[in-house]
Amino acid sequence: MTHTAAIIGGGVIGGGWAARFLLNGWDVHVFDPDPEAERKLGQVLANARRSLPGLTDVALPAEGRLQFCTTLQGAVEHADWIQESVPERLEIKHKTMAAIQQVCRPEAVIGSSTSGFKPSELQAGAARPEQIMVCHPFNPVYLLPLVEVVTTPQNGSERIDVVKTLLQGVGMYPLHLKKEIDAHVADRFLEAVWREALWLVKDGIATTEEIDDAIRYGFGIRWAQMGLFETYRVAGGEAGMKHFMAQFGPALKWPWTKLMDVPDFDDDLVDLIAGQSDDQSGAYTITELEQIRDNNLVAMMRALKTQDWGVGALLTKHEDHLRESGTEAQPVDHTAPVVTGNRVVPLDWTDYNGHMNEARYLQAFADATDQFMAIIGCDAAYIAAGGSYFTAETHIRHLDEVNAGQIIRIETTALGGGGKKLHLWHEMYVAEKMIATGEHFLLHVDLKTRKPSPASPAVDSALKEWVEAHGERPRPEGAGRAIVSSPPR
Repeated sequence: MTHTAAIIGGGVIGGGWAARFLLNGWDVHVFDPDPEAERKLGQVLANARRSLPGLTDVALPAEGRLQFCTTLQGAVEHADWIQESVPERLEIKHKTMAAIQQVCRPEAVIGSSTSGFKPSELQAGAARPEQIMVCHPFNPVYLLPLVEVVTTPQNGSERIDVVKTLLQGVGMYPLHLKKEIDAHVADRFLEAVWREALWLVKDGIATTEEIDDAIRYGFGIRWAQMGLFETYRVAGGEAGMKHFMAQFGPALKWPWTKLMDVPDFDDDLVDLIAGQSDDQSGAYTITELEQIRDNNLVAMMRALKTQDWGVGALLTKHEDHLRESGTEAQPVDHTAPVVTGNRVVPLDWTDYNGHMNEARYLQAFADATDQFMAIIGCDAAYIAAGGSYFTAETHIRHLDEVNAGQIIRIETTALGGGGKKLHLWHEMYVAEKMIATGEHFLLHVDLKTRKPSPASPAVDSALKEWVEAHGERPRPEGAGRAIVSSPPR
């Protein structure tokens, strides 16, 4: 089933929402009277297409259809989700919400990207207040998963559950705030840090670059994977949070910060901060900084995925959802090579030549081997019970280049196996073009003794069924071949 999202306001945030929905298979209708809206949103989409697909190890669904609408009605009348991202003025938001509700479906979700207004303020005077809630994202919306979903009793639990499910379906993390407050939760932290940073610059204590260094080389990394309270729990040592609170609680009474006071935002302070910011990063264009930011976010989030922690655990869960939603119940054809990989090449898989490096070919083929093992029953449960296959020999042929953002598909043939042995042949494709082949010989191992042992009867039987069926196919060209001076292209 294809969903449709209407984006009202196509700036940085609205464009990020459009990219998040579009690249997760939704059709997207955009309404923005700005004559430059299509160009601006195109830049956001270009960044998203470059970075988001490589965040996961599963290919995203086919991109939805993007349409720029000349009227509000044309954008929202058939939409399942309507995201309002107009300027932060309550009268403008009220006017926009009223116009939306005149022409939208009553069951459609109306989410507001507001960073400051409470949902009760947005719902005031609305024809259907239960339809409106705060869905506040973080930039870049196409990469950062957090959405503060702020509701009132008017919204009802059933509608809220629908909202959570839809957001999770596009890889986002809905943080449901059941009690409304100005600026919600996350931005209140940001405001506190921003206030103190302004004083530190104004008083000549630190420059903009030094403040940024304090964050990115220190607590910012800790916060990215543990947040605030879990970080301090660890800081309390074996005694935990109570010890930390007892040790550092008295410091809260010391006059360290100026959080309740704001420096005058005069021309001198603005010029001082702008000048230091130019010195810090003026050598880069905004587009270059966006791409650097996205590269770093993808790399850090993928690193957390290897630990199944924080946002990494969320990515793993979303990958499972993508696999399930992309799987159709079809009879298994043992006579054809089995697809064991279908993923985008991420940014961090490329080297100084701009294409996927040798180690990543091996990783892609190793992942394909793991997938075939799971198909024959050597899955996580089987491995936990003490049996697995270890790779004894690998031969990879690099036939052509593959670049970041391209989708690679791996098809696997079982050349032989049974008892202790497993012999696989992988072919890597971009569309219908073969990019590489990988030949792998594995031995089944008892994980307790770490020595070769026969596979279980069930795994052995499943493997032999594939080997027998694939044995009817012509032997793949290049299988068992020695290295040649000029591989075929």
